[in-house]
Amino acid sequence: MPENDSLENTMAVVDEFTRERDWEQFHTVKNLMASISIEASELNETLQWSNPNHEDVVSNAELLAKIADETADVMVYCLRLCSILNLDPIRIMDEKIEKNRKKYPV
Repeated sequence: MPENDSLENTMAVVDEFTRERDWEQFHTVKNLMASISIEASELNETLQWSNPNHEDVVSNAELLAKIADETADVMVYCLRLCSILNLDPIRIMDEKIEKNRKKYPV
């Protein structure tokens, strides 16, 4: 993994990509939240009319590539939302995991 390969670096790359295209005007909280939902639906669509097991998915390069693309779309929009709201994605995930530990104790 390259030294600059971090979540912080990835967020900076996504923000730069957005700025270069003058898309910041479209990246409102509402629009980003809608985009996350839309891309999550596209992720669901990859398996909409099938129910493959784990091995079927990982052994199908074309399907796995589609799933990876849609997962990346969801993640990019989540990172953009964190960026415009000044949320630290690692911190908020850690906090949510702690809440879930309390809500669902072992």
